[in-house]
Amino acid sequence: QVQLVESGGGLVQAGGSLRLSCVASGNIFSSYSMDWYRQVPGNQREYVATISFGGITKYVDSVKGRFTISRGNAKNTVYLQMNNLKPEDTAVYYCRISVYHNGMNYWGKGTLVTVSS
Repeated sequence: QVQLVESGGGLVQAGGSLRLSCVASGNIFSSYSMDWYRQVPGNQREYVATISFGGITKYVDSVKGRFTISRGNAKNTVYLQMNNLKPEDTAVYYCRISVYHNGMNYWGKGTLVTVSS
């Protein structure tokens, strides 16, 4: 089993910054990508960013130039540096691992980010 724990959420004013962290533990023996998603209550979960096992990054257009996804040296930790935050970034942010060889996905429980105007 794989466990993911997110942290770093909180309340910030528009224009401010937050850094989210996600630590994965458990039976991770193969290559995987790590992603961030977000969800506003009542809405569908929205893709935010991905970092591949090799370090290639990808972002949804709405966060490009403001958010940066990165991995720790041990590769079981992923970060999301969020700058110039906007009220529309308010959501619960979830971390996900996608295992390449079997297509399994694992999710964390999320961390709440609230951006006030």
